[in-house]
Amino acid sequence: MPQDPRTAHPQPPYSDDKQPPPGLTNAMEPKPDHGEASYKGSGRLAGKVALITGADSGIGRAVAIAFAREGADVLISYLNEDEDAEETARWVREAGRRAVLAPGDITDPAHCRALVQRTATELGGLHILVNNAAFQRTHEAIDEISDEEWDLTFRTNIHSQFYLCKAAIGLMQPGATIINTTSINAKTPSPSLLAYATTKGAIANFTAGLAQLVAEKGIRVNCVAPGPIWTPLIPSTMPADEVKTFGENVPLKRAGQPVELAPAYVLLASDESSYMTGALIPVTGGRPML
Repeated sequence: MPQDPRTAHPQPPYSDDKQPPPGLTNAMEPKPDHGEASYKGSGRLAGKVALITGADSGIGRAVAIAFAREGADVLISYLNEDEDAEETARWVREAGRRAVLAPGDITDPAHCRALVQRTATELGGLHILVNNAAFQRTHEAIDEISDEEWDLTFRTNIHSQFYLCKAAIGLMQPGATIINTTSINAKTPSPSLLAYATTKGAIANFTAGLAQLVAEKGIRVNCVAPGPIWTPLIPSTMPADEVKTFGENVPLKRAGQPVELAPAYVLLASDESSYMTGALIPVTGGRPML
């Protein structure tokens, strides 16, 4: 039977228990759904190797699980959330694929280059790069945003994508794909997420430009724009009242779950999307991207 998208996953109100950034999955209520029990692969990425940043939790974990069940080996890039990253690796290995854990700071260009090289060396190549890691904080006035925080947001969210893409493209062969995570904030920015939203607009523009630049190499570049998604970033960076009602302002009246993003990434990573490059796929619960 078809599933009603309004009630397919938990609806607000959610627990408003605060966490320190960057947050942990196991402390969330309800627990995010990454597809652990539901995602079923069909070999669409058989024999491929993926590097996924921010793969310890949230969207990154859901993408790692889906990619593994579709046949890909995965390098799991994350900052320092070892407990969450180990859990992602466990699911990848349970799918019969190889998982490499790679902690470290992607604001460092040398670390980004090392991630690409380590993927190629330890997993035998690099066919899919998913730039998914992000930093965000909520503020009600511009003077609350320090110069250091503005800089860190850009270095994490957009500078790292430049570093990783530059290194990866040098190794990639025709047929390889790059998938960047932007946001609904790229087109309809939330004022309380000024720095984050600005970087997400930059990612959408970067994706469109880079896709044209590398098309002659046979490399495709696309992006996915999530709406409100239930990840550790939410209870660790947003005010409690906003966490409790998170997602109820979209037409489906609820937050999305990470598993609901995974099929978009699988499509863009697979050869089935061979004529898609420079595209932006919104997954927003029905809220338009104007």
